Amino acid sequence: MSDAETLFERIIAGEIPADVVHEDDQTFAFRDINPQAKVHVLVVPKKRYRNVGELAASDPELLSAVVLSARKVAELEGIVESGYRVVFNTDGDAGQTVFHVHAHVLGGEQLGLFGRHA
Repeated sequence: MSDAETLFERIIAGEIPADVVHEDDQTFAFRDINPQAKVHVLVVPKKRYRNVGELAASDPELLSAVVLSARKVAELEGIVESGYRVVFNTDGDAGQTVFHVHAHVLGGEQLGLFGRHA
């Protein structure tokens, strides 16, 4: 992994402004600047791992903290009852563009199906 700071590390450090939804000791959650749903929040572990597979293999407790923060975001956004989606994109073919693992919390409206674009 490159030693260069990722965009998310700069956001967590406060160098780049973000609309923060939730923060705790291990995670940082903020609104996506290009939302794909009415609610679209990114949950990022403060410790950088490239993708969810690397995170799961290296620090399963931190992965659990990310998922718990995703639920907290859903609670704060009022979408627990209506339903929400948590998505981890892993590498280029899946659409990962920032190589610092992050969960997308999506909801607030009826979501479409997964898979290829028509």
